[in-house]
Amino acid sequence: MKTVHSYKLLSAALTVVLAFTLLSACGGNGNGGGATAKQGGESPEKSGGVKELSLFIDAPWYPVKEWKGPVAEKITEKTGVKLNVTVATDDKQLPLMIASGDLPDLVFTYSNINRLSDAKLSYPWNELIEKYAPDFKIDPTRIAIHTMDDGNFYTVRNSFATQEEMAQHKYSIGSDGNPGIAVREDILKELGNPPIQSLDDFTKVLGLVKEKYPDMVPLIMDKEWIEQYFLQQFGTEALLDGWYERDGKVDYSIRQPKMLDFFKFMNSLYRNGYILAENFAFANDQIDDQYVTSGKAFAHGYTVTAADSDNIKIKSGGGSFTFKMLPSALSKDAKVVSTGLGFAGTFITKKNKDPEASIKFIQYLASDEGKKLTMFGVEGEHWTWNEAGYPDLKYNPTDADFINGNGIKWWYLYNDGVTEGMLSYVPGTQKTQALMETKAITTYKPAIGLIQTQPDSKEKTLKTKIDEMIKNEKVKIYLANSEEEAVAKYENMIKTAENMGLQELVDWANETYRKKKDLFE
Repeated sequence: MKTVHSYKLLSAALTVVLAFTLLSACGGNGNGGGATAKQGGESPEKSGGVKELSLFIDAPWYPVKEWKGPVAEKITEKTGVKLNVTVATDDKQLPLMIASGDLPDLVFTYSNINRLSDAKLSYPWNELIEKYAPDFKIDPTRIAIHTMDDGNFYTVRNSFATQEEMAQHKYSIGSDGNPGIAVREDILKELGNPPIQSLDDFTKVLGLVKEKYPDMVPLIMDKEWIEQYFLQQFGTEALLDGWYERDGKVDYSIRQPKMLDFFKFMNSLYRNGYILAENFAFANDQIDDQYVTSGKAFAHGYTVTAADSDNIKIKSGGGSFTFKMLPSALSKDAKVVSTGLGFAGTFITKKNKDPEASIKFIQYLASDEGKKLTMFGVEGEHWTWNEAGYPDLKYNPTDADFINGNGIKWWYLYNDGVTEGMLSYVPGTQKTQALMETKAITTYKPAIGLIQTQPDSKEKTLKTKIDEMIKNEKVKIYLANSEEEAVAKYENMIKTAENMGLQELVDWANETYRKKKDLFE
C-alpha cells in the first residue's frame, strides 16, 4: 500500500479529505484547546517505575507494529509507560473482542469509536481526569464533540482542529489526506506549455495528449482518489456518502444542485477517452503507480503528495521525467468543507490494569511537548524549532522508511490537527504549496460531522443500503454512452435512494443536527 497518510486508506470515509477530514486541532504553541502535563523531576523510567500496558491498534494497515525506536523510548522515559502493541489482522477482530469481553488495557480505533464509547466497556475520560489528573485541560469544543448521550466522553480523536485554530497557525497546512493531480512536465513542455488554470484548460490539455500520444493514458487515478479532486472543483462540499448544509438544514450530498454537473463532467472524461473504464475496477492502489512510473500516463489523480512521491519513485527507477502539481483550485467554485471530527481515538478499557497511569500517559501526549515529540520526533535529533513558528525537520517527511523506523507520527494516540499540519510544512516542496492552496479554500463545519448513525440502528442500516446502491450506480453514470444517458442514470439513482427511504434518513439527520449544533453555541 502507498506510504502516505492513513486517511487515504479509509477512502472517503474519512474524507477527503479527505477529505480534509484530515485537517485539524490545537497545537504547536499551545494556543486554543490542547492540554497541559506536569514536567520536570526525575523521570519514571529512571526511578524504576515503568509500567507495561497492552495496546490494540484497530487498523490492519498500520505501518508501526512495535513499541520501539527513539520516539517510543522517549515517551516511556517521560511517562513511565511502555506499550505492548498488537495490530489488528482484519476489521472484524475488535468487534469480536468486544463481544467476548477480551479487551486490552488500551484500544486505538477510528471505526469503532461509537461502539467503545460505552460505560460498560470503557472508562469515561472525564471521570479519570477528575480523579487522577485534575490539571489535564481539554478545550470545550473537543469535549462537546465527544460527549455521548450519557454525558461522558470516552476519548478525544487526534487530527482535529477548529477553523480558528487553523487560522492562528500559518504553518499548519493540513495532511497528506487531501486530493491532488500531477502532470508530466516534459509532455506539457512539448505541447507548448499551455496554461492549466481551469477545468476547461485541463480537459483541453488532456485532449492534446490523447491526440499527440495515442498510446498514453491522459489521466490515471488512484482507486481511492477518483472523485475527490473534482468534487472539490465543483464546490459540492461533501463526498457522495456525506451531508451538506444550506440555511441551517442538511441534506444528502447526492441531491446537491452541483452534483449533476460533477457527474456530467466525469462522464465527459470517459466519453472523450481521457480516463479508462477499468480504472474504476482496479484491484489495488499500486496499478496507477505502475502507469505513472512506466511513462504510460500523463496526469495522475491522487493526493497532494502525487508529484513529490511520483518523482521519487521515477528517479529511483531510473526515469528522467518529472511531474508537477496542478493548482488545488481550478474553478471559481472550488471549495473544501471540513466536517471531520478527527481521525482516531484512544480508549481506556474497563479491563485496564492501571487507569491512573493510562490517563496520565494520555495527558503527557496531549501536552505541547508530547504532541511535538510524537509528531516530529526527538527535538534536537530530528528537528529544531524555527522562530517563525514551525519545525525545521532534519529528514524528509515523505520518507516512509525513516518515519516508520524511528516511530515518528504513528504514536499519535492523542494529538491534534495543528501539530500534525505542521509536519507537512516543508518549504520548497510541491505538497506544501498544494496544501497551502487547499487551506485557502477550506471552511470548517464540525457540527455536520456529528451526524453519525449508531451501531445496529435502523438509520445505520438504511444509510448502508443507500450508500451501497450509490457505490454501484455511480460507475454506471461515469461510463454512460452519452450525456443524456448519464443524466437519466443520475436521476434514477436519486429516485432509487428516495424509494429506499432517503427522506426518512434526511429527517433523522436534521433532527440530530439541530441537537448537536447547539453544542457549539
